Amino acid sequence: MILKINNLVKKYGIINTSRYILNRLNNKRYLYSLERKCNKNKIENNFENLKNFKTDLIFFFDINKKERILEFYNKNLRLQEEILKDSEKIISHTFSFLSDREYNLGKDINWNQDFKTGFIWENKFYKKIKIVDLKNDSDVKIPWELSRFQHIFTLGKAYWITSNKKYYNEFKEEVLDWIEKNPIYMTVNWTCAMDVGIRAINLIAGYFLFKELIDEDEEFLRIFNNSLYNHGRFIIKNLEKGMENANNHYLSNLVGLVFLGAYFKKLGNSEVKHWLKFGIEELEKEMFIQNNSDGTNYEASTSYHRLVTELMFYPMYLCEKNKINFTLQYKERLEKMFEFMAKITKKNGKIPLIGDVDNGRLVILSDYYDWKVDDCRGLISLGGEYFNNSFLKKSGSGKLEDKLWIFNSNKKYEEIFNIKSCEFNKGGYYLLNNKKIYCLVRCGELSLRGQGGHSHNDQLSFELNIDGEDFIVDTGTGVYTSNKEMRNLFRSTSQHNTVSILGIEQNEIREDNLFSMPEQTFSKCIKFKENYFQGEHYGFYSKIGTIHKREISLQENSLVIVDRLEGKQGIVNLNLDIDVVIKEKEGNIILEKNNKKIFLRIENSYSIIDSFISKKYGKIEKNKKIQIKFIDNISVGVKYYG
Repeated sequence: MILKINNLVKKYGIINTSRYILNRLNNKRYLYSLERKCNKNKIENNFENLKNFKTDLIFFFDINKKERILEFYNKNLRLQEEILKDSEKIISHTFSFLSDREYNLGKDINWNQDFKTGFIWENKFYKKIKIVDLKNDSDVKIPWELSRFQHIFTLGKAYWITSNKKYYNEFKEEVLDWIEKNPIYMTVNWTCAMDVGIRAINLIAGYFLFKELIDEDEEFLRIFNNSLYNHGRFIIKNLEKGMENANNHYLSNLVGLVFLGAYFKKLGNSEVKHWLKFGIEELEKEMFIQNNSDGTNYEASTSYHRLVTELMFYPMYLCEKNKINFTLQYKERLEKMFEFMAKITKKNGKIPLIGDVDNGRLVILSDYYDWKVDDCRGLISLGGEYFNNSFLKKSGSGKLEDKLWIFNSNKKYEEIFNIKSCEFNKGGYYLLNNKKIYCLVRCGELSLRGQGGHSHNDQLSFELNIDGEDFIVDTGTGVYTSNKEMRNLFRSTSQHNTVSILGIEQNEIREDNLFSMPEQTFSKCIKFKENYFQGEHYGFYSKIGTIHKREISLQENSLVIVDRLEGKQGIVNLNLDIDVVIKEKEGNIILEKNNKKIFLRIENSYSIIDSFISKKYGKIEKNKKIQIKFIDNISVGVKYYG
């Protein structure tokens, strides 16, 4: 114990270490007292000042100004039909998130169950619940995701379109059922403050979707507000930040506090004031800790970049609508985050799925059952509207529904995608791009400044899109804790379009340590210009004494990839998209997809093997992988005929 304290003092200083220890001690005393109250069933769940409380928060949308929204849906009848169809699924309690198929949960929802495996977490004090057990195949993300209530927005849209109260009745029944079955501090749905924050935000959105009905339903409003207030009290006592770098979990805590602080601001008490003030101040700090000066996020995941952009945008805009301003510097960094997403978007409207993908969202405003994890255009359109940025407006113009709800705008622009090469050297992304060929290279620091939690062994890996069609792709994530072997497979070097050697990993993967991969690659870009990339990583050097060097040259209709290993034997891995058709001709390979064709010039021996791809969390499919053997160096040419 003394050694641990000494190490903390050396790393963080005596003042920060003292604060940390005192906070831990105070938190332990608080938890002990709280557990005793829970066991005696004496948790106070009735705040008298909430009895007749109605918020004065100005939200993103107002049911009294819904003419443009209804006009939009009346002109898009197919979309309207999809919303009503999805709402019927929700009413029947049929869900498909984090899965490759739909599950009906029955009339009586078990909110603590992984419905994919049937595993149920026992109701007891939240600190004594084992949320992850690698010995079984349960996934705690399933009950957490269901309890985020992100499906509420679809029910609300159906109500606005039809004025049918059955959608409100479903919302009310689900909320009351959840509150009854999930007493505060006593179920798995209180074990992660991130999910508590996201749930609170979606419940607040639900209030404004059904506002006039809830305001008339005084008893439900009292229970609803009481639960929301408990969410705020829980979050502030369970912030997900230690002395190390924080991540999207801590941001979700802060965003929850900002929304709840703004919702209850009218109360004027010190508790609520602290939630709002603390949330804003910490978001301002974390904006510049977690997001680099080039707009990239330090978790080294494009999917988490999307989530973090949501987390940084929505509270800022909500506060601004209520005359609370974030700094200009915050907004400038946020605009760069939007621009990063737009610039790496391919002609098919998709982004590469680099690093971990867990389908994480703050709110789901459109396509609840069918939103695509690699399509950020709805979010990009919000950046375009807020910043009046024509590039973002055009990049996100393929999706209109999100900005309809947030900005009451359905203005459409000509959809234009970035066709210029660009670099994001702080985040480690290098894009070689022209009118026909898109090639994004990963070469940078592992997530959380080298801790590697959401990183994969993808250094010098690339994605190749030809004239809007994906040919060579990042294979995704698969799952997290429900299958550690699959989790580690999708993090492995050979699952990425880079060079592997004798099964050695770029960065060591420890079997049971699923969210840590300490930096060993220390990759760097040697040279980047419009049509040329050169980089190297050192992940193999301490293990077998070699450095992997890669050069990629882009021409109008071709790409040349050169790999060097300084006398060692390696394998170039090329992971293909699912629909790519492989044809072999005279020792070389032709790849075809939707009438697009590319020719691979390969001078070495190669093999085509079965592999796996995961285009969203929980869905794993088969694909093909090309593996090319070489010693010392190799050149692979790609020629596009079109």
